[in-house]
Amino acid sequence: MSTPQSDGELLRAIAAAGDRRAFEELYRRYAPWLTARLRSRCADAGVVDDVVQETFLAVWRGSARYREDGDAEDAAGWLWRIGSRRLVDALRGDGARGRLRQALARLRHRDEASAEERVLAGVEHGDLAGALVRLSPELRAVLQATVVDGLTTREAAVLLGIPAGTVKTRAMRARKQLREALA
Repeated sequence: MSTPQSDGELLRAIAAAGDRRAFEELYRRYAPWLTARLRSRCADAGVVDDVVQETFLAVWRGSARYREDGDAEDAAGWLWRIGSRRLVDALRGDGARGRLRQALARLRHRDEASAEERVLAGVEHGDLAGALVRLSPELRAVLQATVVDGLTTREAAVLLGIPAGTVKTRAMRARKQLREALA
């Protein structure tokens, strides 16, 4: 009887040689766990099943790369990050795209500068870029998720793996620091 391969060994075999048996073993180990964890965040079993399949498809196709180094995360954490991001994408789906289309249609009929134009003007003529760089990585990540990616507080919390209250607090701190830096 052979010794079971570690998660790292399975992932290396999948990445290097497209080892189907290694992939099947990784799937057997983690698909039920990932499904259960995602179902605690989404009641739609069909969406969750699709997200689990997309997660493992990304691993198989190599579009998701596992980096094993001295501070290596475990495979479960890595798969969770892929799955949770794909779940957020699935939940945003057409609803978010529809809201974006409506917002853009409203903006087309205005003579005032769009939010994007105002931000770009701030980058060009102000020190917004410098102020953003001076924010901590945690605060920048919240701004990226909520402002740039347009996620709700709840979606950002899922994506970043932190409580929704923490997202709100970090967003408030980031806005305050930016106001102070740009004043």
